[in-house]
Amino acid sequence: MSLIVMKFGGSSVGTTERMQRVAQRIVENRDAGHKVVVVVSAMGDTTDDLIDQSKRLNPNPPAREMDMLLTTGEQISVALLSMTIHAMGRKAVSMTGWQAGIRTEPLHGKARITDIQPDRIHAALEEGGIVIVAGFQGMTEQGEITTLGRGGSDTTAVALAAAIEADVCEIFTDVDGIYSTDPRVVKNARKLPEISYDEMLELAHLGAAVLHPRAVEYAKHNNVKLVVRSSFTHNEGTTVKEEAVMEQGIVVRGIAFDKDVARISILGVEDVPGVLAGVFGALADGGIDVDMIVQSGVQDGKADFSFTVAGGDAEQAVSIIAGIRSEVPYRETTSETGLVKVSIVGAGMVSNPGVAARMFRAISDLGVSIKMVSTSEIKTSCVIAAEPLQDVVRALHTTYGLDTAEQVFVGGPSERR
Repeated sequence: MSLIVMKFGGSSVGTTERMQRVAQRIVENRDAGHKVVVVVSAMGDTTDDLIDQSKRLNPNPPAREMDMLLTTGEQISVALLSMTIHAMGRKAVSMTGWQAGIRTEPLHGKARITDIQPDRIHAALEEGGIVIVAGFQGMTEQGEITTLGRGGSDTTAVALAAAIEADVCEIFTDVDGIYSTDPRVVKNARKLPEISYDEMLELAHLGAAVLHPRAVEYAKHNNVKLVVRSSFTHNEGTTVKEEAVMEQGIVVRGIAFDKDVARISILGVEDVPGVLAGVFGALADGGIDVDMIVQSGVQDGKADFSFTVAGGDAEQAVSIIAGIRSEVPYRETTSETGLVKVSIVGAGMVSNPGVAARMFRAISDLGVSIKMVSTSEIKTSCVIAAEPLQDVVRALHTTYGLDTAEQVFVGGPSERR
């Protein structure tokens, strides 16, 4: 008998028929003798609909009230799924995040889990029930309801798996594993039987939507066995683990892309100590995540540097920089939106020279200019214009020998909760 955590996203439970299919999948594991804990996201477009309703009533709703509103989506899912399992003659109990013992920091909209006290889950499992937990939510020590932000249900599942010492955490999505790139862009993408935590973490940070970075970080830190598989088929999934076997001749394991990138440049900055600390400290205080940073050479005591942020943060970032001009003098700032970042990832890159050069050549052969570059031991990223993105991804996929003869089956829309 194993202890299994199963996580299902919004599209997996988006209709009555899909809810019944998920319930059958859960019951199969329970009937096989396993103890089962399930984490579920809100059904289909429920969260988007709730956000739209709130914005019609208040364009700037309080963060606390948004958390109160949005957590209802998951509560609907867990109750309906529990009812479905009961209709199949099995015992199940639904729980909110706080009933499941999930405690978070006091931050609305993107709280982090600080502790899980799973006593109630263990008690329900001992009574022979299937436990169904609402993802994406928790409660502070002061009794305030919070949400975990993007990828919150993935994080809930992995954190619960660590807390109850589950044998495996299975993340069910609309594809049957992790692929070398988004199979909606490259139909003959390569399925990876396994991938290391570090590679998956890079891919997730760089835009791969199949897993959220926080969930992968949690799995790595707690050594949780993570399997990504399809809720629409029974195909073997992809295992995320500490060390993954590399396929012969495959140096690049995956290609990720981020469609929401803006580049901001600060020109004519005094080349003195503390400048970068002043700029990026102010951005951090404003809640702006900075990704790539490139500084040009110094001329006449002045330097230029550029950095990237999420496209939606560009206007705020420019405003913050304008606000510190008296402290950090500069000649001017420029910003460019409508950019994308495309990245190659692979643990084998560190010992294979010339991998990045092949990337640059493949992009230039398409007549595409590279605006910024960032590298590490296992990844290289390029910022380019948005329009040629799909052609670039397909060219890179072919360049690194990742194409296969098979077509990928995609069961539904992408899900990130």
